[in-house]
Amino acid sequence: MPHRTIRARRLTFASAGVLSLAVLATACGGSGGGTSAAPKDFTYLSVTENTTTRTALTTLSKGSCKAENDTLPLKVETVPQAQLDQKLQLLAGQDALPAQFAAGNAPALTKQLAKSGKVVDIQLELDRLGVLGQLEPAAVSTIKALYGGKLQALPYEYNIEGIFYNKKLFKENGVAVPGTWDELLAASEKLNAKGVQPFSASGAQGWPLTRLISGYLYRSLGPDALDKVDAGTAKLTDPAYVKAAEEIAALGKKGYFGKGVGSIDYDTAMNQFLTGKSAMFYMGSWALANISDPEQNKVGAENVGFMPFPAVKGGAGSVNQYPSNIGLAITLGSKNFDKKTGAWLSCITKNYGSTALKDHGTISGFKVNTPVKDANDVTSTVRKTISSSQQNVLWFEALFSTKATTISQTNAAGLVNGSVSPKQFMENVQAALGSR
Repeated sequence: MPHRTIRARRLTFASAGVLSLAVLATACGGSGGGTSAAPKDFTYLSVTENTTTRTALTTLSKGSCKAENDTLPLKVETVPQAQLDQKLQLLAGQDALPAQFAAGNAPALTKQLAKSGKVVDIQLELDRLGVLGQLEPAAVSTIKALYGGKLQALPYEYNIEGIFYNKKLFKENGVAVPGTWDELLAASEKLNAKGVQPFSASGAQGWPLTRLISGYLYRSLGPDALDKVDAGTAKLTDPAYVKAAEEIAALGKKGYFGKGVGSIDYDTAMNQFLTGKSAMFYMGSWALANISDPEQNKVGAENVGFMPFPAVKGGAGSVNQYPSNIGLAITLGSKNFDKKTGAWLSCITKNYGSTALKDHGTISGFKVNTPVKDANDVTSTVRKTISSSQQNVLWFEALFSTKATTISQTNAAGLVNGSVSPKQFMENVQAALGSR
């Protein structure tokens, strides 16, 4: 799977430009179903860069879902991700959306398609099919957070974020797994004093640093901290929000990210952690693919642990609330939804989780109904965390405009190297939010 490409989408799909409503206006006359002929195949439109989902669906078509495929053959079509939104708008205008397709680069596109009756009410159909319970509650929570409280996508991919840590370095330096922010600071100081770089992070990408800001915000102010900013009832320039930026800036001032963090890219930061040059690495569960690869992971998967962003003393948030995303969101076209596509949906919902994990080592938001041996203990830990989590949160830029996202991520390195003050950082992003 091309993690770098899909990772880039994870970071931007919630803040990309809004679709052209004019194109969809021609498609708003009804649900898109009704008098249309029954579909001849189960067409899946994906982005060229993502091979995992279509490969897993192909596997299902030859195995667990062979009966469904014999009745309605799977047909895979692809389009470059950069052209996805334009393609979907064109198909919507022609009333020709396929049975299943990669949702647009912004939730706004899928919301508008739903408003015009062009996508399936997924929750209703899953409930009718008796398989709604096959989705992990945490994945459902994440999807609804992105799509205005509605289950408008399927979780073919599901990621949570937290802190991966080097068990061996912790043990050798007498550091216990921190449960609070104060304990994390104490652990970092102890490691740093012994010549161990506490964190690796990519300042070049920026988002690995801003994720720490939102982590602190969620723990200190609660899971609705950034929803309030989006709604305009709070501002990033409010003292409690600036406090979060101050805390992350302090990590950089103390040297906890090492030297030159501003020029370090994602792959270099990953390599620092996997070669034992840093003790902690805040990242999403997509990093499990790297951690499970012995060619990349020189410290050994057995020496990697996973913990949540720590609690903030007196904070309104909980360590059980994990930042999460659904990667490449997939939704269903209403025009082609009938009994046969419903059978496909039911089969996918019951079997995709096991197939993706067994054949691709990919964690989805579907429950794993067939026992699959995890590659290592840290993968088991993440899977158990996902299964037990009931409420998840988004990330710092998830609800931001494109401009605000860019300003946030390009100024993150300056925040931790001291060239941009915490107050100025938040002022810059807030100003960009005002120009949606």
